[in-house]
Amino acid sequence: MFPQDSRHIATIAGLGSAALLAAALVFQSIGYAPCELCILQRWPHVAAAAIGLIIWFTGFRRALAILGMAAAGVAMGLALYHVGVEYGWWPGPSHCSGGVSNLTTLSTKDLMTQLQAAPVVRCDEVAWRFLGLSMAGWNMLCSAGLALVWAMSLRRGAAA
Repeated sequence: MFPQDSRHIATIAGLGSAALLAAALVFQSIGYAPCELCILQRWPHVAAAAIGLIIWFTGFRRALAILGMAAAGVAMGLALYHVGVEYGWWPGPSHCSGGVSNLTTLSTKDLMTQLQAAPVVRCDEVAWRFLGLSMAGWNMLCSAGLALVWAMSLRRGAAA
C-alpha cells in the first residue's frame, strides 16, 4: 500500500527520479547514445533525487517538497519540448537537429569544421520507441506522475 507519511511519499518521488536516471544510464550503456536534449532532461531528475534523499535523512520540509515538485515539472517541460522536436511541431536547437546555419556564406573549410564538430546524435530523430512513445515521451509521462507524487507529499504535509 502507498505510504501515508509525507516524508515517505516525497522519498518515493525522489526514488522515482533516481530510477529514471538509472534507466537512462542503462539505455546509454547498451548503445543508445543520448542527444543534447536527453542530457538536459536528466539534470532536474538529479535535483529531485537529491531532494528526496535530503528529505529522507532530515525529515519532511515543505520548501524542499516544492522544489522537488518544481524539478519534476521542469523535467516534464523539457521532455515535452523534446517530444515536440521529435514530431516536428517546433524546431529544436540547430546544433543537435541537423541544421547548419549560413550554408551559403560558409567557406568549404568552415563548413567542414562545423560538420566535424556537430554531435553525432540528433535531437529530432527517435532512437527507440515503446508503445508508440519515445524515451522523451516516457520521460514526460513519468515526470508528470512524479510531480503528482510530490504534490501528494505536500498535501499530506499540510494535513499533518
